[in-house]
Amino acid sequence: MRRRGNVASRMALVRARLELPTIRRAAGQSEGQHSSIYTGHGIDFDDQVDYEVGDEVSAIDWKSSARAGRPIIRRFERESDVFTHLVLDTGIEMLAAAPSGERKSDIALWAADVLAYLGSSRGDRLGLVWGDAVSGGAIPARHGRDHLEFLLNRAASAFEQARAGSDVAGLLDRVLTLTRQRSLIVLVTDEAWPQPTDVDVLRRVRARHELLVVRVADMPMTAEHDEMVDIGQGVALPAYVRRDREVARMLAEQRAALMEGSRGLLRAHRVKQAVISSSDDAVPVIVETLRRGIRG
Repeated sequence: MRRRGNVASRMALVRARLELPTIRRAAGQSEGQHSSIYTGHGIDFDDQVDYEVGDEVSAIDWKSSARAGRPIIRRFERESDVFTHLVLDTGIEMLAAAPSGERKSDIALWAADVLAYLGSSRGDRLGLVWGDAVSGGAIPARHGRDHLEFLLNRAASAFEQARAGSDVAGLLDRVLTLTRQRSLIVLVTDEAWPQPTDVDVLRRVRARHELLVVRVADMPMTAEHDEMVDIGQGVALPAYVRRDREVARMLAEQRAALMEGSRGLLRAHRVKQAVISSSDDAVPVIVETLRRGIRG
């Protein structure tokens, strides 16, 4: 796999590719997500202030507003020890091509760079869990730039060492054993996750943590692209089959049903989600997801 250089160069790339207003916007919206999930868990009450356009409606204190005759919001001060666990699916499925023609693992790593940068910029303790069905590892959540550089360097090498299929349920189970403190779990995985067999782990994760799932899309199997012809463990889909209109229609319908099933499971469990098709998509899609604060 193509190496992306050392972590310092990757973080410089993050800063170069993200305009400062975009960083502020994304970091600010992400901060808002923490406020919504940590009320009473890592957030201390600070003050009551007048509501202003742009404030979260959910922050309005309706009793105080009724007494004052105007909208009042409760402002909370965030504790320094808020945990974000970055979970990377490094299964061989991530070595396939995305719709852009890029390798999915490269897009996933860029998304991880962005998410880790935003988390670090707001002072989170960042941890990393990675792996496939036969191997993996974890780095405990800590503060600091040196820790961030070490964490992302390990993430890059993890993708390079992919040897087996994905085991996202196993990765999430491992996160559940690492921390009991309510955390933000950010999972970067394949577009086809989750499936009905993953419902149990979804329930257990959502009972204790907030979950954001960033899914990297597959190139359609009928696409005219030399590097995307496999339909499983390296089984090639011949060019004459890819060009058959009826086969293309059937595959498109099957793919649409599979993707809608995955989206529906995440919505049912109130999980924020985003689908990325290219490296260029990563930043705007992540920022828009944080901006909307989607819960399913």
